[in-house]
Amino acid sequence: MLNSLHIKNYRNLKELKIEAVDQVNLITGKNSTGKSAILEAIAIYAMRGDLYYIFQLLEKRGEHFSQPEYSVDLPNIHSLSSLFTNRVIGFSTESSILIEGKGSITSHATDTLPSKSVGLRFRHVDELQKNEQSDNVVKRKTLFDDKFHTENVKNSIIGFEVSIDGHSAMSVDLDYFRYAYKSALPEDKFQFIRTGNIDEEINGELFDNIALTPKEQYVVDALKIVEPQAERIAFVKAENSQARSAVVRLSEAAEVIPLKSMGDGINRILTIILALVNVEGGFLLVDEFENGLHYSVQEKLWKIIFTLAKRLHVQVFVTTHSSDCISAFARVVNSPENSATGKLIRLENVNGSIRQVEFSPDELKIANEQEIEVR
Repeated sequence: MLNSLHIKNYRNLKELKIEAVDQVNLITGKNSTGKSAILEAIAIYAMRGDLYYIFQLLEKRGEHFSQPEYSVDLPNIHSLSSLFTNRVIGFSTESSILIEGKGSITSHATDTLPSKSVGLRFRHVDELQKNEQSDNVVKRKTLFDDKFHTENVKNSIIGFEVSIDGHSAMSVDLDYFRYAYKSALPEDKFQFIRTGNIDEEINGELFDNIALTPKEQYVVDALKIVEPQAERIAFVKAENSQARSAVVRLSEAAEVIPLKSMGDGINRILTIILALVNVEGGFLLVDEFENGLHYSVQEKLWKIIFTLAKRLHVQVFVTTHSSDCISAFARVVNSPENSATGKLIRLENVNGSIRQVEFSPDELKIANEQEIEVR
């Protein structure tokens, strides 16, 4: 679990240092203050800078531009540049992205652990050798450092370097990124629920992972927030289709009922809890928590999130614009029954720089009782 977080040159976060993060973290702030950027940065950190995942992230943002063969417009460079503050294609260490945290993405210990970091930067790559039959890159030569200013740079290729804990992990010739392959990194380090995201296909896979285990009951208990009669849940194929969707059995109903017919709220709860129980020892990232949720169910959902986060050693980062969400969070984090730590982090744009203001549970309780605006 992360104890602190340092993000540099990622999107509009020129430099953001959060000296202490808790188990459950609620992030607020006006539009374009970097709430979603923090979630993305943590996801990249969790995936250890995996380029396959980074391009998936860019595609979801509409920033992964297709690359025709032998492109001269270098759309992959254009795509990756959108990750950097002001979309700068810089080659120095000062312009590189740094995502750093103290702690471990899998540790359950409470002791302070060494810093871990992921760095992203553009590099100049010397001439590549390719297999004449397949045209695949089989060997790449020197990566130029920051101080290399000879004429050779003009003839070089722009590459992209990922460094992990200060050690260069890979460099990719962006002209030939189509030959890259998905790395063998595990995908259970985090789940990222984006705004309004209810993906039945992914939910079905997540449910398969926990079916017939104690975690299945956690999911059913969460559904009871909206539908107290919920007894069982399953994912079944629709007629004449390979796609699966959720159905639920109610205690007083003769037939199972499609969960989709029961409204956005219960489906949003299903998505959040399925994600949470699938990332034991990792991260749950939720963008705009309140989407689809009536204010009356949010406190109950927060109680479940705090309980399961503590039980499963999951660190939670959530964004919101909703005062109802903040009020519900404040009540739960200050509840005598709550055993997980939590805090609110408000992001502010101060003369173009993003800064954070942190609220402890006591401070948040006072702000909530006195109706002080913290969004």
